[in-house]
Amino acid sequence: MGRKLLYLFLLVTFTALSQDNEPRVLFSKAVGENIRSYTHKSQDAFTNGEYERAKFLFDSLINNVINGSYLDNFKVKKLSGRKIELDHFKKPVFLMTYASWCAPGKGEIPALNDIAKQYHKEIDFVILFWDTKKKVRKASKYYNRKITILYIDEKENVHDHIIERMKHSVGFPTSFFIDEDKRIIDVRRGVLHPYDEEYEVSFELNHSSFLKGIELLRKYKKGEEILAEKNK
Repeated sequence: MGRKLLYLFLLVTFTALSQDNEPRVLFSKAVGENIRSYTHKSQDAFTNGEYERAKFLFDSLINNVINGSYLDNFKVKKLSGRKIELDHFKKPVFLMTYASWCAPGKGEIPALNDIAKQYHKEIDFVILFWDTKKKVRKASKYYNRKITILYIDEKENVHDHIIERMKHSVGFPTSFFIDEDKRIIDVRRGVLHPYDEEYEVSFELNHSSFLKGIELLRKYKKGEEILAEKNK
């Protein structure tokens, strides 16, 4: 019995140390090495009406390239005009990229507001707009105060490669679920449904999608806490 416990302890410790020593692959690098091939194949799929293949290619990019990479630290702006870095957020992060010209479903923002009210103590909720300050300020009034609204005016960020990678690789609206170490756990595109979908249906579809990502973050955090307890 003693040997088995010793073996288990050594196995857990070795696994933890191996994870700590794994080289960190940044999101910008991971995407940069694969985006040309993905874009070419994806465009061909859409041109030929092969929508299932296009979805398969996107899922492959997420699961085999982006998930597990670490989101680069970069500067964006708050509505006050003050700059802030991604590393400012210390909790796990729900990060949604958006733009004012994207028309959300009727229930999308209310669903996100509801999720943020429930989980803001555990998770930082951030909406990152690709837009001008004036347009973002107008759009921000619909979001709960528990959600941090940030923006990027690309005219001011013409040389920032991470901004280009985030916008042009997976499109938007896109939700990133990021752990405390800035590792990307999952990426989800916005829920697609008819624009005139009833409010209740739109709310439930979006709420379910957001909640799945949040629960994934929470389970991941709990798993790390259990491992930490074992290593004490």
